[in-house]
This record gives sequence, C-alpha cells and structure tokens, in this order.
Amino acid sequence: MSPEQSGSESRDVEPSNPESLTPESHNPSTGQIRAQYESARAEFEKNVEHARAQFEKTAEQARVQIEKNVEQARAQFEEVQVLIQKRTGRNLIGAIAVGILLGGSLLASLLIDKQLFIFFAIFLLGIASFELATAMRHRRWYVPRYLSTAVTVGVVPVAFYWGMVYAVVAILAGLAIIFVWMLVRLSWWKGVEGATVASSFAASAFTQGYVTFFGAFTVALVAQPNGQWWTIAFLIVVVSVDIGAYSSGLMFGKHLLAPRISPKKTWEGFAGAGIVASIAGVLVTWLMLHEVWWTGIVLGLLLLVVATWGDLGESYLKRVIGIKDMSNWLAGHGGFLDRIDSILPSGVVVYIVYFIVQLLKQG
Repeated sequence: MSPEQSGSESRDVEPSNPESLTPESHNPSTGQIRAQYESARAEFEKNVEHARAQFEKTAEQARVQIEKNVEQARAQFEEVQVLIQKRTGRNLIGAIAVGILLGGSLLASLLIDKQLFIFFAIFLLGIASFELATAMRHRRWYVPRYLSTAVTVGVVPVAFYWGMVYAVVAILAGLAIIFVWMLVRLSWWKGVEGATVASSFAASAFTQGYVTFFGAFTVALVAQPNGQWWTIAFLIVVVSVDIGAYSSGLMFGKHLLAPRISPKKTWEGFAGAGIVASIAGVLVTWLMLHEVWWTGIVLGLLLLVVATWGDLGESYLKRVIGIKDMSNWLAGHGGFLDRIDSILPSGVVVYIVYFIVQLLKQG
C-alpha cells in the first residue's frame, strides 16, 4: 500500500463531529466547580454559625434559669434555716457537720485502740475546762484557766489506767495546787478586779467537779472490759435523746418544759425523746452489749432523765454566768462544753450501771 493511500485511510477515520468529544462537553469548567464549592462552604458556615448562635442563646437562657432556680432554692433554704434556728436556737447544718466530725473522731479512737480515747478525752475535756474557766470570769470568778486545764488533762490518764479512786485523789491534789496559786495571785498581784479567794476557789472547785470529775467516769468506763462498747452504746442513746427531743419538739412542741431555764425545750420533745431513747436503748443493749432487752429500757429512761438534766443544768449555769454559749468555737453548737453537757452526767450513771450489771452476772 502506498503512503498516499495510508494517509488517506487515516483521514477517513476522523470523527465527523470533533466538538462532541471535548472535555468541556462532559464536565463543568474549573471555575464552575470552584463557585459551587464556595457556595456550599458559605452555606455550611452560615448554618454552623446559626446553630452556634442558637446553642449559645439556649445555653444562656438555661444558665439564667438555673441561677434563678438556685437563688430561689437558696432563699427558701435560708428561710427554713431561720425558722428552725428561731424555733430551736441552733444552726442545723453547722450542728450536723460538727457532730459528724466529733462523732467520727470518737468512734475511731474507740474502735481502733481504746487507749487512743485518752487523747480524745484530753482534747475534749481540756478545752471544756478552759471554756468554763474563761466563762466564769464574766461573773468575776477567777479560775486559773491554764492551771485548771492542766489538772483536767492530768486526771484523764490517771482515770484510764488506775480508776476513779486515784482520779479523785488527783483532782483533790490539783485543787490544792489551784488554791495555793489563787492565794498568791489574788493576795499580792493586781489585775483580777472584784475577784475574791472564796468565790474564785468555789468556782475552781465547781469547774473540776463538773468537767474533770464527771468526765473521768467515762474515761474509766472505757478502760473496763468491753467498756468501749458500753461507751458507744450510751452515747448512741444520749444522741437519740437529743434527736428525739429536737425533732418531736420542732414538730409538736407547745408546752415548755422549763421556761425559766430553756425556752426551747418542751414536754412534747421530752416525750418524743423518751420513746426514741427507749428504742435505742433496747437495740444497743441487745445487739451491741448482748444483755437482756429490758436493760435497754432501763438504760434509755435513765439517760433520758440524766441527759435532759445535764442539758438544763448547763443552760441554767450559763444564765447564772450571763452568757449565751460557753464559746463560739463550734458552728451551730457554741462551745465544746455545750456539746458534752448531756454526756458528762450520763457517763456517771452508765459507769454505775455497768458495775451493777457485772455484779448481777457474778451473783
């Protein structure tokens, strides 16, 4: 085949419509693609911005509503707190927090190793002795605070390791030292205006009797076999008396128990405390002490009377001194002595009950 023929054949196979096979005839131009992309991106960004603005608006409305609800709840809570404090004279939240802290420390000292209770008692009774000695000065009764506290602290280990007889001896020796110190302090030194030796020594003796002597019974009880369980048991009952009186007095209290001493305590609260204390006494006696159930009723009713007497007695003491609280160290509670006023005399009663029960078992 000649070259001319070959070239002629190749020209014969060319398409009749070359424009139909150009790229532009099947795909949009690059500019059109870019324009569509930019348009889609702009629409997407617009939608995202709108969604973001809508979300921020909704979140702001929710935040404002939450703050409003929280403020309303806080105002209602404070209103209830004011009513409760007006009715009972106590900051409920602070009281609960302090009670949990002190109760947890007490349980830890008794359950881990009851010798640790010595340190807890030294701390609690020492501060209570210091508080009372300080409060006495409102009536110009001079009680040497640091010396009185030192006697209290020294008696605690004596009561634990050697018992109540030696504890009493230690208290009397401490009072002798206090008396000599007061003779020197009030006879030759100035600065205790209006204080006399007789009234100040009586106040010092009362401080040692009320805080140190009463407190030593609980310390000596802990040291006895299973004494830590008896201590926990009677503290549960005393707390039950307080809770029963508080709740039933808050709900039903109308008739004052001792209006001249405590304007908050009512007979309805006392009755409620008796029911709660009896139930608590039966439970702790049966489940914790493994004694006959009726011992719990006796224990509950005894502690009802003694704990109430201790509370009223401390309230009367504060009225005589002319103060509202022994101190303001504990939120919702006043002072440490304000919290153990029911426990101090209760420890004396339970110490006696403990030895009666042991004698009955031996007989």
